[in-house]
Amino acid sequence: MMSIAYFEKPVTKVSLPDWYNKVWELGQTCDTRLKDAFNLRNEARQLRNETNSKTKWDTYMNDIRLQDRVTEVTKWRDVISNCYAAVEKEIFDLQAEKDKTEAEIEGLNLNFTVVNECLTKRDQRGGSDLCKDEAYHELKHELATLEALKKMLGEKCQAAQEQINRLLDLRFQLNQDLSDKNETLEIDRYNMAIDKNCANISYKPDPLRIPKRDMSYEGWLDNCKFLKQQAMSELETSQKLRESMYVPRERARNDMKAQNDVTNFTLRKRIYETQRIKNELDWQHLNMYADMGRLNKEIGLLENAYLDKTNALKLAETRCENRLYRPGSEMCRDEAMIGLKNEVLQLRQTQCDLKEKLDNAKATYNALEEQLVCIDQELANKNHSLQTDLQCLDLRNRLMTGDRAPPLTQTDRNIVLTRMQDEIPPE
Repeated sequence: MMSIAYFEKPVTKVSLPDWYNKVWELGQTCDTRLKDAFNLRNEARQLRNETNSKTKWDTYMNDIRLQDRVTEVTKWRDVISNCYAAVEKEIFDLQAEKDKTEAEIEGLNLNFTVVNECLTKRDQRGGSDLCKDEAYHELKHELATLEALKKMLGEKCQAAQEQINRLLDLRFQLNQDLSDKNETLEIDRYNMAIDKNCANISYKPDPLRIPKRDMSYEGWLDNCKFLKQQAMSELETSQKLRESMYVPRERARNDMKAQNDVTNFTLRKRIYETQRIKNELDWQHLNMYADMGRLNKEIGLLENAYLDKTNALKLAETRCENRLYRPGSEMCRDEAMIGLKNEVLQLRQTQCDLKEKLDNAKATYNALEEQLVCIDQELANKNHSLQTDLQCLDLRNRLMTGDRAPPLTQTDRNIVLTRMQDEIPPE
């Protein structure tokens, strides 16, 4: 029997050689881990140094690239800016030449001005009065002798206007390109100004995405060269055009004798015919307005008659409906029932006839009203045509001088137009 009772763990005991082996393995493991940690520290230090150097040099090189890009964009911006200024000046010079040529066309002679004003004024007529009458043909015949004088200058003005439009389009393109380059310079200069210690930097969702409007460097350079070449070409064309506009402006003088008497006669004849037709339209307008009043009154009577038949129809239909509820054998088709049905049918037919007649009356009234509007429009056109032709005669009075000068007062003018000189007794 044991003097001391003790308990041992129910596990297998490690032998002393195994214990020494475990201690050796633990030492070997510690040495391995220390060696791995040492190697890792050295590799990490080397990686840090390499990445810091690479990051520094990448940033430096990109700064250089941004600086070079800013320099290149600035150079092309200055080139495009000079082209823009030259185009602006050329537009101003070409517009000045065009204005001088147009002034020369406007100031050819008094006959051209008067005929042009007469044609323009008579072209303001409306409706059927805007026709090619004798006065129109005479004015066109009179103008034909002057058109040859302005043909060459007009072609030059047209060419100048087309060139100005092209220069305006080019100016817009240059202005847009300058705006893009200025905005690009602001972005690149801002990128040059910031560094990794700035407060406005952050992660972006997808900074490496390629936008749809992405263009290669070669395409950008070709676009810049194309804009410069286009500007030079348009400037050269514009300068040649300006030089070619001097000679035609000197060929703008020729004598011209127009058939003033024939043109004035056709205008007075046209005034007489327009006045006669206007008087007929006034008479038709008066008669049609009276007929519209009478027809409007008849429409009111038809509407009253239709409304009167409405209450009678309601009464007959109510009586028929009430007699449908008679009891038993009393529900028979007696004469009262037959009479009420005939009355309902007759009233419905009457209403249909009145409605049809009322619709016809309204349609006729609308047609009269539309015709009245047409007559009013024709009267307005005739009045405007009369005023236009009278103004044309007044404009053409500037062509008459000396014995052919027009009367001084409106009374004398009316006497001449109506040929009442022989009817008025001398004072």
